[in-house]
Parts: sequence; C-alpha cells; structure tokens
Amino acid sequence: MNTDITLGVLSLHSSKETKAILNATEELGYGTEWLRAENTTLSVTDGAMELTPSVDVIANRLLLSSNEDPAEGIGLALTLAKQAPMLNEPTAATTALHKFASAAALAESGVPVPDAVMALSNDNLNRARTRFGDRAVYKTAIGTHGGGTWMVELDDPVNAKIGNRHAFLQQFVDHDAERHHDLRVYVVGDEIVGAMNRYAPDGEWRTNVALGGSVEDMTGQLPEAVRSIARRATDAVGLDYAGVDIVEGDDGYYVLEVNPTAGFRGLFKATGVSPAPYIAKLAIERAGGSVPESEVQRLQGTLDDSRPTCMPRETTERSSETIVVGYIEEVVVTGTRGTKTILAKSDTGATRTSIDTRLAAEIGTGPILDIVNVKSGSVKGGRSRPVVDLVVGVGGTQHTVTASVEDRSHMDYPLLLGRDILKHYQVDVTRRADDEADPDTEEEEETAEE
Repeated sequence: MNTDITLGVLSLHSSKETKAILNATEELGYGTEWLRAENTTLSVTDGAMELTPSVDVIANRLLLSSNEDPAEGIGLALTLAKQAPMLNEPTAATTALHKFASAAALAESGVPVPDAVMALSNDNLNRARTRFGDRAVYKTAIGTHGGGTWMVELDDPVNAKIGNRHAFLQQFVDHDAERHHDLRVYVVGDEIVGAMNRYAPDGEWRTNVALGGSVEDMTGQLPEAVRSIARRATDAVGLDYAGVDIVEGDDGYYVLEVNPTAGFRGLFKATGVSPAPYIAKLAIERAGGSVPESEVQRLQGTLDDSRPTCMPRETTERSSETIVVGYIEEVVVTGTRGTKTILAKSDTGATRTSIDTRLAAEIGTGPILDIVNVKSGSVKGGRSRPVVDLVVGVGGTQHTVTASVEDRSHMDYPLLLGRDILKHYQVDVTRRADDEADPDTEEEEETAEE
C-alpha cells in the first residue's frame, strides 16, 4: 500500500468535521495538512505555481454560506484546485452554495424539487406569491443553519433581495401534521454513509440541528427511492460528498438542499457513524492510494474531533477559534423586508439577543414564534416578550437567533447582543465601535428565561 500521500483539508475555520477528517486520515497511515491562514502560501516562480504546504489531494471544507463575501473563498478554492485534485471542487461547491442554482441543476437532472420562483424585481416576486397557497418558504439564495429562511403568509410582502443577497419563494412541503421533519442523507462517493430524520423543535418549523432540532436514525429504514434520489442529487450538483436534505410530501419525495459542508455531529448522534473515514478514503483513492474497507469500518464508530497533530504550530486553539468583539459593535441585522447596519451593545449577562420593536418592524422579523418570560432585575416576576427569527451579521459571519422584541426607545442602542451570539466571541469591554470614551449607563434587564 502506497502511504506516501498527503491529504490537505481546506478549512479556514476550526470545525469538528475538519478535525475528524484529518484525524481519520492520520489513523489510516497517511500524511495530513490543515490548509488555513497560518500556514498556507501560494507563489509563482518562473511561471510555475507552488503551494505550501505541499499536498497530493485536497478536501474542500470551506464554509462560505455564512460569509458576507463568499467570492473570496471561491477564488481561493479555484486557485488551490489547480495544484491538486480536490473533492467538492469549486464549481460544484459554488452551485451548492447558491440554493437556486442548486435547484436548477437538480431540476435539469430530473431530481424532484419543490416549486420555487426567484424574480429580480419586488413586483414580479410578489405577483408570483399566490401560486404557493396560504404560506410559503422565503429564503435568501445563500444561507446556512436555517439563516435567511422564513415562513411567510399569503399577505406578507417580500423583497427580491434581502440585503445584498437575492431571495426566492419556495413551496412548503409537509407530510406530518403533528411535527415537521425531513431526512438528512449523507453521501460519500456512491455510498450512503448514514441517514437520519431531523425533527423541528417545539414552536419551530425548521429542522436544523443547529437550531435545536432532534434526530433519529433512519439508515436501516431508508427506502430505496430515497437512496437513489440522494445519490442522483449529489451527482447532479457535482459533489463528491454531501448532506442531502429530503422531505416527503403527499405525492413523493423532494430534495430541499445539497450541502457540501454538512455537519457530522447530528448524524453521528443519530447513527453512531462518522463520515470522516469515508471522506478520507475517497480522497486517498483520488490521489492513487488505497484503503481497505475494514479500516473504514473500524474507524466509522468514532468521531475523533480532537486537535489534529498537523494543526499549524504558529497559532493556538484559542486564538484560532476566538474572535474579539467590542462592548459596542457594528452589526448587520436582516429580516424579510430589508437589512440595516446598526450599533449593538454586547451583554454577556443576557441569555438571548433582543431587538427594538421599531427596528424589528422596519426590517421585517415576523412571524412571532413564541412568548417567553424574561427575568428582570427591576420587575418582580419578569416580563413576557415575543421572540422572532433574526439574522445578525457580526464581523462577516451570520448568526440566526430567536431574538426577543421589546421597546428599546429609551436605550442608546436598538440591538442587544446576548449569549446566543456572544458565545462565539470574546468580548473586549474597552473596545467601542462608536469611539466614545465613557461606557454608557443604560440598564439592561434581560438576564435569563424561565
């Protein structure tokens, strides 16, 4: 067996999935490199391009859907793909990144997809609204983890663009009147690695595990029709590995999305199977190596997301994963009717993010998902506040949260960043985007929910 092969995983963020692929590859006896900012250099000398560190094959794990400018990552992937064979090559990954482009590729290949419409003008999009019945799914063409996705009623006006991203309407497909769910099928090459039902959390219609959805193993119960659709969908988009989201309607199955950077944790929790060794095997074989199937079977029951030995030494785990935000931070908030750039206050004492009533109405954050009781330092017993979907962009990364709505007109900032967002960052209380010398003295009441 030729073990003189090095797999590079292209991933600029520190994900458990990237770590699992690298650790599985090393366990199989092959070399590994984590291609990230600290160690990756491209140079042209006498007309020849060279990549450092040198690799024989690349697994593309760039997470572009949550970035405000994904074109930079696409350009990087296109450049690296010239240096070594790449799994989930850039053209296919870009097709998958754009949900309507993905739907077009699926429809062209005869893969069933829900009815949808994307128009470049508000008038044309709203004129098409009635074809979907009483309610429809409204999505940005690029989004992740349920971000940029809303359920809209027939009389809800919609825009052709949300912020700088195109948006579209899609038929809402539902087969279970009691609890909305869909299937996530993980495909690597021609193999179905695992499958799970994803159930929406209470008060929610989206099934994303990142939003609190629950999972159930379906690998051994997956109908052959679904297996075939998942494989065909992956091939139609041109991906080597993907998480394929499939929903059952009254008249059959439909593909909702084909995700090139689908997470492993929910699937592993449901099935006890990790896709990591399957992806490692496919990459190694693409570079001319071989991996016994018995080795993949040995490793599939472990999701080793510990720090890989190839993680660049120039950085530490903390500095690579933690981004600093200020006490007052400039953020971008997005709703169904628009996007605004505003100043927000960071409060690690607040459980959830909250938005001012007028701002929520201006950008369109409905419908109300729930009413929560919020403990308050000044009101005995707390207050009841509605919560809504909100997409908040911080430092180029988008976060989808269920924010509480309140009257903040007496406060200096229309948005309060709670721990639901700040858990991803380190807060520097001395840094202020408004450049004021003294911190404001406004009193924030929200600290916990009952």
